[in-house]
Amino acid sequence: MKISFFKYIFILFVLGILVFAIYKLYFQEEAVENSVEEVVTEEVTQIKDLRLGISNFDTMNPLLSNNKEVLNIDKLIFEPLLTLKENYQTELCLATECSKTSPTCYIIKIDNNRKWQDGSSFIAKDIQFTIDRLKEGKSVYSYNVEKVTSVEILDSSTVKINLSEEVPFFEYNLTFPILPNNYYLGEDFATSSKIPIGTGMFQISAMDASTITLTKNEKWWKKNQVNSKIETIQVKLYAEIGELYNSFKLGNIDIFTTSNTNLEQYIGTIGYAKTEFKAREFDYLAFNCQDSILQNKEVRKAISYAIDKANIISSIYNNQVYLAEFPLDYGNYLYQENTKQNYNIEEAKKILTDAGWVYQYNRWQKTENYKTLKLNLTISVDSSNETRLAVAENIKTQLEQIGIKVTINKLSHANYQRALENKNYQILLTGVYNSYSPDVTFFFGNNNLENYKNEEMNQILEEVKTISEETLLKQKYQRIVEIYAEEQPFISLYRKKQTIVKSQNLTGEIVGNNYFSYYHIENWYRI
Repeated sequence: MKISFFKYIFILFVLGILVFAIYKLYFQEEAVENSVEEVVTEEVTQIKDLRLGISNFDTMNPLLSNNKEVLNIDKLIFEPLLTLKENYQTELCLATECSKTSPTCYIIKIDNNRKWQDGSSFIAKDIQFTIDRLKEGKSVYSYNVEKVTSVEILDSSTVKINLSEEVPFFEYNLTFPILPNNYYLGEDFATSSKIPIGTGMFQISAMDASTITLTKNEKWWKKNQVNSKIETIQVKLYAEIGELYNSFKLGNIDIFTTSNTNLEQYIGTIGYAKTEFKAREFDYLAFNCQDSILQNKEVRKAISYAIDKANIISSIYNNQVYLAEFPLDYGNYLYQENTKQNYNIEEAKKILTDAGWVYQYNRWQKTENYKTLKLNLTISVDSSNETRLAVAENIKTQLEQIGIKVTINKLSHANYQRALENKNYQILLTGVYNSYSPDVTFFFGNNNLENYKNEEMNQILEEVKTISEETLLKQKYQRIVEIYAEEQPFISLYRKKQTIVKSQNLTGEIVGNNYFSYYHIENWYRI
């Protein structure tokens, strides 16, 4: 009996250990599952604020700020009469109608039910007030209204804008932000300490020396159309751009826009994502088409084929700029990328040979009217611009490899400006900031830098002023590009790039262009 009793005790003891082990294992697994579940839940939780960064802050007033990134962010707060889409096509914003009634007159209609962020109604007087402030010449937008002679208020929702002369695609000039007249009554606009208000998706709710807080505008006229996932935007202010970069590396900023081509030196290469887009800075070679040699389009085309732009971009710019094919190739909807002048040495030689040029004594020459012309060219460049000077030397080397002798005319900045004004050059290495407008009169119209004349081109430039139908407009611009390729009055070289940098915690479709970096911000969120 004793043996049997101890046997039962032993069996019970073993069963107890098994039960305890199963119990322990079960609850440990459940604890692990709960722990994992909590981590996963934390990862997908949407944080409804956004953190932006600005260096060298001046003012949030969009008519007074000279800070490019402030003006970028300001588009979330203040709205224009017309805005621009991602492809630079105009779109009605505060204006409900924009009609060109004559070459120098526009009628603008608005909706008085749209509210300022203080609850007051948007009225025609606000448009007049804003243009009057811009006419004072203290704003980056002052150029937009340079040709405006008067603004007539026809009623509370209608204004007439009169111009001193016709401005092609003047609608693009109406993209400046509108500010309220009554809000600044009795105030000196330039020195007012009031927090500016707009009509946009967000409004300024607080400001201090380090942070500007934006909150969703509950009175926004589009609130039923778009429900933003972002409820608050914290705009962090930094004295220098280096401080902004460091703050981004520390995880204190979600997104910023920069033109810095050496970004990796400051923030490294991991832990973030980039979206690049073509910037407005456009460099090109302008030919003097009245020059005895360059008046021949065959010579201009041969030079175009003989220049390897990719070589310039890699050797001078370390591939930190975009190859350019045309002034509108920054993303404008009217440019179709199907006409290119690719680098081709043999084609360059063939064009010269077919045009009667003969390669002798290591130089191209041609006899016309008993006179021998030699293919000797001079490229003028601003010597204070070291990068352009290096580009000119690169082009010289490339052209001399096929027997075209090149001299670099290194001008002081003052002499370069005089050469521009007097058009005193054979070839000029220069650059411009492209406007948002698709108007290319600067490059092909009267008084262009190339002294270029083409009757068909002039006719098209006149026609597009009155065409509003998109398909026809695209056809006309396609012909402009074709004439450019045939005539080559200048050579498009490259354009700079802009970069939107975002942390990996920021989710959403990040799309930007020169006009705006925050398209689709209503669908962004941070996790």
